[in-house]
Amino acid sequence: MQDRVLRKFFLGFIQIHILHHAKKEPFYGAWMIEELSEHGYDMSPGTLYPLLHNMESSGLLEKEEKIVEGKIRKYYKITELGNEIMQEARKKAYELFKEIKE
Repeated sequence: MQDRVLRKFFLGFIQIHILHHAKKEPFYGAWMIEELSEHGYDMSPGTLYPLLHNMESSGLLEKEEKIVEGKIRKYYKITELGNEIMQEARKKAYELFKEIKE
């Protein structure tokens, strides 16, 4: 039960993290899995890719396919809507963390 509740909270944090990096530069899924693991998130491709597809279909991310070493690699970058959502989420997170930091 506790794991499911924490997972729901963390998925929101992960989406903000994804938008943050998508704003900095386009990324591909395997890189994001590695990046998230550096922050303590154990994310499998079976969890990340549906999340990325959902964010893309919601208009938060755009996908571009590039051929890298003979294979198609999908790069994700932030959209204008994604940027607006990230800015709002950043404000809300800042207010929340100010309140709960102690």
